Amino acid sequence: MAERTIVLSFEKPLVELEQRIDQIRELARENQVDVAEQLSQLEQRADHLRQEIFSTLSPSQRMQIARHPRRPSTLDYIQSMTEEWVELHGDRCLRDDPALVGGIGRLGGQPVLILGHQKGRDTKDNVLRNFGMASPGGYRKALRLMEHADRFRLPIITLIDTPGAYPGVSAEEEGQGEAIAVNLREMFHLEVPIICTVIGEGGSGGALGLGIGDHLIMLEYSIYTVATPEACAAILWRDSSKAPKAAEALKITATDLKKLGVIDEILPEPPGAAHRQPLLAASALKQCLLKNLNRLQQLSPADRLQLRYQKFRRMGVFAEEC
Repeated sequence: MAERTIVLSFEKPLVELEQRIDQIRELARENQVDVAEQLSQLEQRADHLRQEIFSTLSPSQRMQIARHPRRPSTLDYIQSMTEEWVELHGDRCLRDDPALVGGIGRLGGQPVLILGHQKGRDTKDNVLRNFGMASPGGYRKALRLMEHADRFRLPIITLIDTPGAYPGVSAEEEGQGEAIAVNLREMFHLEVPIICTVIGEGGSGGALGLGIGDHLIMLEYSIYTVATPEACAAILWRDSSKAPKAAEALKITATDLKKLGVIDEILPEPPGAAHRQPLLAASALKQCLLKNLNRLQQLSPADRLQLRYQKFRRMGVFAEEC
């Protein structure tokens, strides 16, 4: 069965043009007709249209891309980037949380620990993964693995992609807030290099539970926010339909957050975003991670800890003129 193509509303003109190009190419092949010049013109037109669409996206449109069901997930990136991978399970307290995965792998021949939120690909998988919303056990598993990495001097790479931590009653009973808070505290003390990357949706404390590191990267069309625009709109205006307005005000895009000093680097995505060319996106991320790992490993643990602390202390500082 062919996989159903999911097209976002603003992508439709581009997708229709690409389908037309494919049809012409197929007809030309069947009838042995040379249409190379016409195809070249149409492909140039498609490139121009793609650039025009993706260079003028609103925050809410970028949010749609970040949430795209076909956007590469943590396990997709791990499979594409690593030469070896062994997943580790369990928080050693209650259970294993499939919404947050982690394990040891080789990246460019170097042993590393990779952690990340994992969303599902379909309804059944999303229910299993709880739509990427980790429970307290997920964050305790992450901390257990990070402490393991620190003990054995393995660099830590986190991949962030969640609408937020699971807000259910069971999560509150098991100490959701405490689990995230402990992760925030302990990640400041880990001596190994830590690189955090927002690969899709970075939402609320659920994202922050894996977000304390030496270098924070955002993929070009990912988002990072204190609360989802829908939740913000419901709180401020009691109307979740005003989410696009909230998305604009929250400054959720990589460009805005780079200007604010919240993130350190924006990683460009392939033309049409990562869900169009996942292997190319994974290759670019791998090279970016290796480059930053090499830089961070040149520093002493004491220097890394001091720079990590200063990095977060600078956030939100402003000067007020009298």
